[in-house]
Amino acid sequence: MLPEVDLPVRAALPELLAALRDTGTAVLVAPPGSGKTTLVPLALADQVEGRVIVAEPRRIAARAAASRMASLTGTRTGGLVGYTVRGDSRTSAETRVEVVTTGVLVQRLHRDPELPGVAAIVLDECHERHLDTDLALAFALDTRTHLRPDLMLLATSATAEAERLASVMGNGTSIVSAAGIAHPVEVVWAPPTGPVDAPYGLRVDPRLLDHVAAVIRRALTEGTGDILVFLPGAGEIGGVAGRLGGLRDVDVLSLHGRQGSSVQDDALRPGPRRRIVLATAVAESSLTVPGVRIVVDAGLARVPRTDHGRGLDALVTVRASRAAATQRAGRAGREAPGRVYRCWSERDHDRLPAFADPEIAGADLTAFVLHLACWGQTDGTGLALLDPLPAAAAQVARTTLTALGALDEAGRVTARGRAIAGVGAHPRLARALLDGAAIVGDRVAAEVVALLSADVRTSTDDLPAALRRLRDNADPAATAAWRTESRRLSGGMASHPSTGGWSGDLAAALIVGLAFPERIGRVRTAGGRVYLMTGGTAAELAQGTSLNGVEWIAIADADRQPGNAAARIRLAAPIDAETAKLAAEALYADGGEVTWTDGDVLARHRTRLGAIVLSDRPLAKPDPQLVAAALGEGLRRQGLKLLRWTPDATGVRERLAFLHHALGDPWPAVDDASLLADLGWLGPALATARNRKDLSRIDVAAALRRLLPWAQLAQLDEYAPDRIEVPSGSRIRVDYTDPAAPFLAVKVQEMFGSTQAPMLAGGRFPLALHLLSPAGRPAAVTADLESFWRNGYLSVRSELRGRYPNHPWPDNPMKAKPSGRTKPRP
Repeated sequence: MLPEVDLPVRAALPELLAALRDTGTAVLVAPPGSGKTTLVPLALADQVEGRVIVAEPRRIAARAAASRMASLTGTRTGGLVGYTVRGDSRTSAETRVEVVTTGVLVQRLHRDPELPGVAAIVLDECHERHLDTDLALAFALDTRTHLRPDLMLLATSATAEAERLASVMGNGTSIVSAAGIAHPVEVVWAPPTGPVDAPYGLRVDPRLLDHVAAVIRRALTEGTGDILVFLPGAGEIGGVAGRLGGLRDVDVLSLHGRQGSSVQDDALRPGPRRRIVLATAVAESSLTVPGVRIVVDAGLARVPRTDHGRGLDALVTVRASRAAATQRAGRAGREAPGRVYRCWSERDHDRLPAFADPEIAGADLTAFVLHLACWGQTDGTGLALLDPLPAAAAQVARTTLTALGALDEAGRVTARGRAIAGVGAHPRLARALLDGAAIVGDRVAAEVVALLSADVRTSTDDLPAALRRLRDNADPAATAAWRTESRRLSGGMASHPSTGGWSGDLAAALIVGLAFPERIGRVRTAGGRVYLMTGGTAAELAQGTSLNGVEWIAIADADRQPGNAAARIRLAAPIDAETAKLAAEALYADGGEVTWTDGDVLARHRTRLGAIVLSDRPLAKPDPQLVAAALGEGLRRQGLKLLRWTPDATGVRERLAFLHHALGDPWPAVDDASLLADLGWLGPALATARNRKDLSRIDVAAALRRLLPWAQLAQLDEYAPDRIEVPSGSRIRVDYTDPAAPFLAVKVQEMFGSTQAPMLAGGRFPLALHLLSPAGRPAAVTADLESFWRNGYLSVRSELRGRYPNHPWPDNPMKAKPSGRTKPRP
């Protein structure tokens, strides 16, 4: 089967095949253009009994790889070499090499982890770190470990991060390297001459697109061959294509994942005239665009980011990594010496990140966690994942799946969860398909879900209008992809006729609402464009939209740009209040609400749909437990200052703080955080309070004493007395302001005759004495009174006797009589 094609990877095949025979696993590091995607699977097929599965991260790459291998072997696609992607398959009984997407491979592993008839798996482009690639690797390794030790597993990468791959795949995994095609690529630094704003969310400065178009025109005159241009998304491709109008004898083509397969194939075939192919990152690896001698790189990439707090997904534009820039440049040297024009400076290049972040670091993990749960490992424990799940994102995913009924309270997958996973769409969309089909019929449900899941571009934010355009075949390429996905989705369900009474637009809105119940919104001001969503976030329609003024709306796609208070609505459908309540039934609530609002307790009877208040009236007799909870929330928000801190209460708290510092448990901590963590110490007073004013009536000193067990309560005044009697007979208050250093401020004459400072905490803690002058000013500090009388008193006496001559300053203070009256009688 292996064709006589001279590609660089051929030299590494003996070592690679030997490694796979010896240990069953290997990592192949080879740059783009080396032939790893085409020659390696064919060579493996010659060595094994059974089918070789090649998993690609993108559908376009899977189809292109199968077509290329079929061409090399002189067979038709679907014969010896075939492919299977979502909604499209060309295989037969004679197929020995099947190229699939990683998502398809994950689904097959779920259906039958033993993969009968499969001898080897090649996971291509592992360096791209897509979620499905990480899952496919982990599941395949688990299958190999526990079910199929004979299954060969090869991971390929175009970058040098092979050590991590090999370590995850297990001891003995060999790393084999193959050279690339040695055609030199000249780097031309072509930064903009004027200011260009950095990318912001999905926005790319139009001045950068002007510059990219100018660089393309320059490249046309400075070199020969086709030009491959890297841009972040389909919008920028359209923008640059428009700026290239008027070029003669040149074909301008586009290449991105949302196109129909025939349009993509056109870009991958050489044409009669010189071509400019405007492409997204799909052309970085696994694809060969023939005839390319020049690459123009805008230096940007588009990656998924999820706002987990608001439940909003978005694609954001970022600077491409140095690794991506190297791969893109290599496209110019696949067939001959080439040139790359980089639309940034060499200095900026050194500041780029070395590698792109893995998708697991910022993407929505709902589907990922459901796949793990179906495999039996919801948190990924025991699986060979390249990165652990980010804790916050994984928790949000588990919460969402539990709400969908896909996981039980223990985090185990349910029968409903397996049905949702089997749909082959995002769990939210799968839930909408399964539940919505029983209400509006399977055809409508499948059509709406297909629109949301099949990468179909829409020219409007009005979802029903976009659906009508697809049904009318207004855009043949988009319609073809949509119809294929609709058939796939509806084909996997039992037939459900509509329950009747549903208009097409309202049925579409219901499906959207079932998928995203927290994105149902009601307009804030009649006739306005800003909506409050049930999830609590504001969302805004674009100017001039046909949806403007609709009271209720079901939002299918929205993103929030950094710094903006409101999300931007990209695709939505009008919905009425009753349908909104049906779609977001779990968010509907009707009853008393007691909250801490504007500095006091607010008790209302409210009907809500999530954050949207449908009706609101005063609540005459609120539940005391709800009132207590609201008061507790007020204390946590505004602090203990809401209580009335009398001198007695402050004194008890300071004494307790000293004993906790000096003795620890069981003496309680009484700092703000500890007291607010559990408000049970406020006792019945909090349970009977109705508002903020009642908080100020609570006896805080008595409440603090309730923190103490009976034995400690009896010892409080002994271990930390409020006042201490000094030798003069005066009872002086102890200052406990600093729990680490309480002290007693007393005049020198009142301590005459004493050689021992008072002790606290049951004799464990000497009390510091701040000895004062007759006028009450500090004179000395000591905790060792006898040592002070012997050593420090003389200097204090000499300093104060001249200032206060009418007061007693005995030569021997240890024998002198103490006096509260520091001035002698006349």
